[in-house]
Amino acid sequence: MTISGYRVPMAFALVLWFLLWELVGRLDLVLLIPPFTEVLAALADVVTTQRFQTGAAVTLKAYGIGMAISLTLGIGVGILMGRNRVVNEVMGMWINIFESSPLSAVVPLLMAVLGFGLPTMVLTVVLFSVWVIALDTQVGVKHASASLVDMAKSFGASRVDLYRKVIIWAALPEILAGVRLGLIRGVKGVIIGQLLIAIVGLGSLFELYSRSFLMPEFWALIVLVFGFAFGISEIVAMIERRVAYYAQAR
Repeated sequence: MTISGYRVPMAFALVLWFLLWELVGRLDLVLLIPPFTEVLAALADVVTTQRFQTGAAVTLKAYGIGMAISLTLGIGVGILMGRNRVVNEVMGMWINIFESSPLSAVVPLLMAVLGFGLPTMVLTVVLFSVWVIALDTQVGVKHASASLVDMAKSFGASRVDLYRKVIIWAALPEILAGVRLGLIRGVKGVIIGQLLIAIVGLGSLFELYSRSFLMPEFWALIVLVFGFAFGISEIVAMIERRVAYYAQAR
C-alpha cells in the first residue's frame, strides 16, 4: 500500500480500523459494538474456557474432514472436466448452478435428513467449498499448454506421467487459487452450519453470547474465526506466489 508516494505496510490499515473500532465503542455510537480493547480482553477469557476448546475441536474436525473431501473431489472432477469434453458438458452445468446458488437454504434440509451431528457439518463444508475448487482446477487444466502435452506424448510419457508431471504442474496456479477460495468458503460453511444447528461447536457459543448480550465475547469469537480464515488464506497465497513462475512461463 502506497500513501503520498510512501510505502506503508498493509498492517497499518488494520491499525486504523482497530482505532476506529475503539472510538466507536468508547463513544457508544452503536450499542452492540464494544471497544476493541474490551474485545481483546474477552479474547483471553473465551479461548481458555472448556466450552470453547470443546466447540473448537468439533468445528476443526468437521472442517478438516469436509475440506479433505472437497479437495479430493474438487481437484479430481476439475481435472476430468478439463481433459474430457463429455465430463465437462455433464458436470459443468451442475457445478455452475451450485456455485451460484444460496447454499445456506440447503442446510435445514440436511439437518432434516442427516440430523444435528457431524455429517451435517461436514457436508455443509463440502457444499460451500467443492464447486470453486473444481471450476478453478478445470480452467487450469483446460489452459495447460498443448505443446507441453504433445511433447510429453512424443517422449513416450504414460497417462499417469502426463498428468503427474505435466498437466497438474501446468495447472498449479489455478488449482491453488481454487484451493484458497475453497478453504475460505469452507470456514463460512462450517460456521453457517453450526449457527443454524446452534447446539454444537462454535455455533452454540455464538448463540449463547448473542442471546446473553455478551458482546465482547461475541466479537472476540468473530475475530478468532476471521483470523483463522485469513491465516489459512495467507498460507495458500504464499504458496501461490512461490509457484507463480509456472503461470508466467505458460
